[in-house]
This record gives sequence, structure tokens and C-alpha cells, in this order.
Amino acid sequence: MEDEDLRLAPRTKAAELLAWAEAEGREPVAESPLRAVLALLELGEGRMHDGWPELTSAAVEHLLYERLYLYVQPEPGQDPLAYGAAVRLLIDHRRSAKRLNAKRQERLHAEAEWQGEVAAGLLRRADLVTWPRLYTLLLRAAGVDTADGEAVRAWLEGFRELPEEERLVAFAALEADGVLDPVDDGGWEAGGRTLAVGMATDGARRLLEQGLMRRSYRNLAELTALGRPMPEELAGDFGAFEEAAALAALELAGTWTVPGLPELLVAEFPELAPEPGPAEIDAYLAGLDAAWAEEPADGDERAPE
Repeated sequence: MEDEDLRLAPRTKAAELLAWAEAEGREPVAESPLRAVLALLELGEGRMHDGWPELTSAAVEHLLYERLYLYVQPEPGQDPLAYGAAVRLLIDHRRSAKRLNAKRQERLHAEAEWQGEVAAGLLRRADLVTWPRLYTLLLRAAGVDTADGEAVRAWLEGFRELPEEERLVAFAALEADGVLDPVDDGGWEAGGRTLAVGMATDGARRLLEQGLMRRSYRNLAELTALGRPMPEELAGDFGAFEEAAALAALELAGTWTVPGLPELLVAEFPELAPEPGPAEIDAYLAGLDAAWAEEPADGDERAPE
């Protein structure tokens, strides 16, 4: 799936943007957050122009408030405010390219600043992690060399041998140790947190797959308009294209957490990162409805039995 017209793997212009910032004497922005911001904007539903995202208030909010915490786990020592700073650098670059006027630049700058602060808080919330983000934090806390794929696999194998209760304790320890900010949702042992993380992980991966395919479709539409033939991968079995997009989504998610980790969790360790199906979700919601029905209304005292 290396056909240039399919372009499943993002090829952001991070290097070009960093070079522009240096030439302009701008305050440097970390490369990793910048690449993540550019990739997620490109894979969103916003428009592109000459390889650059077209920035709008909706696009900035969608990125920083709705998407970032699904995928990105900041590197150790990295300031989570770097993602907002990356967006502001991009805003200024698009202004220099005359893709934004001064008024829109100022408005987007202000929005990116406060949305970036919100995003930094969301990245710390214990109830908003996905499985790849959670296991990235556990691996780092255990001192595992996350650049060593075999060391990552060995740690996961050991963690799989623990009873479920001990695994939940390890999750909760990230909050107790201040790695994540606790929230009042009952915690890991209540059962709903695990379900929510699984649902978020499944949804995040599917969104990424759709973004990758949508990106390719934009190029394919141009091929069709020019009367050129479809790439070989799409000339026959469309399932091969979907499989390639699913794999590319896992690989890309690994660049924002630990390389290879999302694929390991799906292919080799699914019991460590369960993603509930419709039946499990329905059963959980039914349990919540039943619990709410048993609670007395405000000001209402249940008669003693």
C-alpha cells in the first residue's frame, strides 16, 4: 500500500514548518507535538490546501478539545501545552502564506491558547485515557525501555499473568502517584471505567481508519477527474484496502504513544485492553438504569421493608 495516490501514511510538513520558525526567529516548538497536530488536522474533516490544513475555529476546537486526548500521550518531561503552541505556530505560518487575515489570525490565536490549556488538562484526566495511552504510562512507570519492542512485549506478558484485581490496582496507582488526575466516577473497580476506556479506544481507532481512507479518497477523486486508472490495491478486493487502513491506524497511534504497542494490544493482548461489543454495552447500561430506578427521588423516603 505504498502507492503515492493512496497515501495512507501521513506525510506532514513538520520539517518545513520548523525551518520556517527558525528562519523567522520564532520560539521553538517540540517536533513530536507538532507532527501530531499536523497529522490529526490532516486526518480530520477540515479542508487542505497545498498540503497544509485550512484552519478554522471548528478545526482547532475539534483537534484540541475532542481528538487529542484520544491518541496522544506526551513524552516524559514534555509540556502538554506544546500542542496548543504547535497550533499557534501553524496559525502564524498560514497568516504568512496569506491564508488567514489579521483578524482571523488574532481570533484563532486566542482560541488555540485557551483550548490548548483545556487540552493539557484533558490529557491528565484518568477517565479519558485510551488503552494505548494507559499502557504507555504503565510501561514508563515500570521503567521499561519503550524503544525496545521485545522489552515491551515481555512486560505485557508478565502483566497478563497478574490477576485482574492486581491489574486494576496498577491502573489506580497512576492516579495515586499523581501521573493522572483522579475523577469522581467510581474508579477502576466500579467496572464502568474499563468499559468506557474500551469504547473510547475502539472509536478512536475507527476514526483514524476513516481519516486515513478519506485522505486517500481525496487523491483518488483527482485521479478519476484526470481519467487515470485506479491504483492496483483498489482495482479488485476493497477489503485489502480496509485492512491496510486498519494496520496503518495502529502504526500511527504507536507514533503518539509507544511504537508497536497499539498493534500488540489488539493482536496479541486483547484481554489486557478489552473493547466491549454491543451486548456488553447494553448490559452495562441496563444495570445503570436498574440502579437509578432503585434510588429514591429527591425528597422522597423509601418505606422501610
